[in-house]
Amino acid sequence: MNIAVLIKQVPETTDVKINRETNTLMREGVASIINPFDMYAIEEALRIRERHGGKVTVITMGPPQAEEALRQALALGADEAVLLSDRAFAGADTLATSYTLAKAIEKAGGFDLIVCGKQASDGDTAQVGPEVAENLDIPHVTYVRKIEELSPDAGAAAGPGGDGLGGASVGPGRDASADASAVRGGSGDRDRGFIRVQRMTEEGYEVIESPLPVLITVVKEINEPRMPSIKGMLRAKKAVITTWSAADLGADPGRVGLAGSPTRVIKVFTPEQRRAGEIIEGATVQEKVRTLVAKLKETHLV
Repeated sequence: MNIAVLIKQVPETTDVKINRETNTLMREGVASIINPFDMYAIEEALRIRERHGGKVTVITMGPPQAEEALRQALALGADEAVLLSDRAFAGADTLATSYTLAKAIEKAGGFDLIVCGKQASDGDTAQVGPEVAENLDIPHVTYVRKIEELSPDAGAAAGPGGDGLGGASVGPGRDASADASAVRGGSGDRDRGFIRVQRMTEEGYEVIESPLPVLITVVKEINEPRMPSIKGMLRAKKAVITTWSAADLGADPGRVGLAGSPTRVIKVFTPEQRRAGEIIEGATVQEKVRTLVAKLKETHLV
């Protein structure tokens, strides 16, 4: 089974700095980690490979230093790693990022399953995964907390050479949960392979079935990520990381980086720190209320 995991290198949440001129995160010289939610995506992909065989390829877009995140993923057990790095990618919003990642998946030859963390800790948009699926014209399921059943088939692959969508219980490029009547109890075209998952909701979860290929985003409840082994770390240190530029992907220059990003950050600011709380003293309840009202009037809150 051919599995792709899309990961992102993010700043340590306690060490975030903003460039006040460009309103973007300053990543140079800042300690970085693999996005925490992506660790669960890597782990789930490795568990699927252990059950069904195949290959796990980890893909990320970022500056050259993002190679470190890929080596961490290789140390955990991923088979291959691809870095998308080019000055042309700078300033990308979620739309441009998802287009670039989709082009990389197409260039890699297609995958049966694409796994992402539910969102990145630095942006918190949860948009990239679904947008990648839209670009590839395949189904997607968000907030997956458990894979109940997975039946792979070599004939289904996202990317060139196989759409994997015939007889789908959900339409291509749609959130599979959008058509609950079709996915609950619907078998779809199982000859092409299928997956059945539990999708977390505010009330609990719903069971969704989708044909392969499909993209899923996972939540932390799905597993407990492993630690890298010594053997894995030694292998990752020696591994050759494949690096692709915009030209390598055959990407449209108008759809990558800042040129392909309609989102514009107008202002970035640090919220004012809250003042310490104050305990209202008084002999009686009435006295405390009068003191409180007086203080509220002083601050023009009443």
